[in-house]
Amino acid sequence: MMGLVGVLALPVVATLGVGVWMELKPRPSTARWLRGGLLANLLLFAVTLATVMGLGVQEVLAAEPVAAADISLGRGLALLGIGLPTGLAAIAAALALGPIGSASLAVIAEKPEMFGRTLIYLGLAEGVAIYGLVMSILLLDKI
Repeated sequence: MMGLVGVLALPVVATLGVGVWMELKPRPSTARWLRGGLLANLLLFAVTLATVMGLGVQEVLAAEPVAAADISLGRGLALLGIGLPTGLAAIAAALALGPIGSASLAVIAEKPEMFGRTLIYLGLAEGVAIYGLVMSILLLDKI
């Protein structure tokens, strides 16, 4: 299993290595071999991920059954409810950061002195996700 996880990390490391290599030694006509390499990396990653997931399912099914600790339906629903603010806040922050980020880049391209102000707007949008995380931590303390 650990060997498969290592093989799973191989395409990621290879892609990062090619990216660093191309950054250090750029060549204009590398698009044809790069496309084939990325497709091979993607295929290796997908096959290995499917194998790891398949073996993981087999390990879980082969494991000895463990007596349920003290998790009831109410506790499970409470845990789902605690995770909800973090998920919704992260989605809201992502929806806010897209337009704000693109508008910030447009403004900075025209007026570089506006960088600080646009950074504040990006921080305010990112704060929404942090508030959701803090709320989940506070709710988790109540259980």
